[in-house]
Amino acid sequence: MLYPAELRGQPEMCDTLFFCGVEGAVMLSVRLMTGLLLLASAACSAKSPLEGMQPGERGRVVRVIDGDALVLDTGQSVRLVGIEAPARNGRYDDPDPYAEKSARMLEDLVMGREVRLYYPGLTRDRYDRALAHITTADNSGPDYWINLELVRRGAVRVRLYPDTDRGGATLLEAEEVARSSVRGLWHESAYRPVPAEALDASHRGFTIVSARLGEAAEAPQRDEDRRRSILCSRQVEGSDLIIDMTFNARPACDAPAGKPYLLRGWVSGERMELDHPLHLQDLDTR
Repeated sequence: MLYPAELRGQPEMCDTLFFCGVEGAVMLSVRLMTGLLLLASAACSAKSPLEGMQPGERGRVVRVIDGDALVLDTGQSVRLVGIEAPARNGRYDDPDPYAEKSARMLEDLVMGREVRLYYPGLTRDRYDRALAHITTADNSGPDYWINLELVRRGAVRVRLYPDTDRGGATLLEAEEVARSSVRGLWHESAYRPVPAEALDASHRGFTIVSARLGEAAEAPQRDEDRRRSILCSRQVEGSDLIIDMTFNARPACDAPAGKPYLLRGWVSGERMELDHPLHLQDLDTR
């Protein structure tokens, strides 16, 4: 290895390495410092999806209903958007698999803590629940973007609606990591992606399916209102499942046939309603 004293008298190497004597060392230090500052600047310029949302009210969490719903000390109920937790269900129904663990994960993150709401679009549902992302907003524990943290821990799945979908791509990236690491509910067969050909005809519920799209299919005939919301319907290769894509999922209608996809939506009567373009993920590009 050549050190500075050995480089003196070799100007061509000095020009290449910028490392000859004191001047070279200073120049190298300046170059390194400049590079570090540029990297730091790039990192700081990356904006969080929360920055594009409307800041909302603050409150202390006094109750957790499910892994995606809670109540503040103001009395306001909050439905965390972009995610779907297993339901504890009511008095007469059994809880969904992993429901209690999912709810406890949310309790561990927020119970008794002050949080801040961020609205990505629609602010209330028909039950007057706030539709929001939330962050911790006190000094009693780590800072969390709760919706994202629940996805990272495998407490919930991602489920997007067009009127509250901001931040959806970030959530889906985190879900892929949690699923590949088999965290939380991804241990449960009820939530892991199921091949379309293995889906039972009686299956009902929000489901993630792996499939290859086929050609166009007939739109649903029984429900007139639902039929008017469907832009296109597609067959699935090797399965009786039909994918009904709503007007909100317009780009998904152009997905090429024969490629492998991960699709998510509500399944009933061997039909899936896909109502967001990000609910169709091309497995060839992941």
